Amino acid sequence: MLVGEKCMANDTFRRYEKKYRLTQKQFDLLFQELLFWMDEDSYSKKTGFYLISNLYYDTPTDELIRRSNEKPIYKEKLRLRSYGVPNLDTPCFIEIKKKFRGLVSKRRISVPLQRAYQYLEGKDPLKDGPNPINQQMLREIDYFLKIYACKPKLYLSYERKALAGKEDPEFRVTFDKNITVRRDHLRLEQGSFGTLLLPKDEWLMEVKVLGAVPIWFARLLSQYEIYPASFSKYGTEYLQYVKERQKQSETTNQLV
Repeated sequence: MLVGEKCMANDTFRRYEKKYRLTQKQFDLLFQELLFWMDEDSYSKKTGFYLISNLYYDTPTDELIRRSNEKPIYKEKLRLRSYGVPNLDTPCFIEIKKKFRGLVSKRRISVPLQRAYQYLEGKDPLKDGPNPINQQMLREIDYFLKIYACKPKLYLSYERKALAGKEDPEFRVTFDKNITVRRDHLRLEQGSFGTLLLPKDEWLMEVKVLGAVPIWFARLLSQYEIYPASFSKYGTEYLQYVKERQKQSETTNQLV
């Protein structure tokens, strides 16, 4: 049995996450079953699928994602996240995501997009402003940036539908489609465009849980032959990116 915890503040999360890749048929069947046990979250109820946009930050040598793809006991990432397509005044999240022995934790602060850009570029220390910022989390992000000297490396967005358990709201299941990536135009306010990471008829399901999954959910996974998959959005894109660069290099060498 998995045992985890979640801090009560909405800027700190701690939980286990499992990922699954679904066909369109599996999604259609499973989603209807889940609605008996789960409710759509407030965002999904309003808009159906909602857009999540991210900028992933890394070192000039891609140290963070290379280490993550080696599947170490501990790994961490830094990203800037918005819900929908923001403008420069929209509150966004600067977030550190860590994983240790399967337990995922997220620490984040919320600031307007323009100030987030300036802070991550070393131009604004975020020591003052109209809204209070958790200073402990700010120090953690300061330290992260000092160690890694990160720059924006990847834009990654997707459309999400999220469900929460009726009896246990901490049990969450999300479905992501149209996972879109690009390595240029690294600005959240420019919107979602680029290359699809998965085929259009394939879904990524994530299960977020503090303890063991409910028995009814495990039975549904077995019924529809849905199995866990080791899948990282950023990690998968990076492997594809490296492979494409190698092919381009080989082609160039053949022409010389």
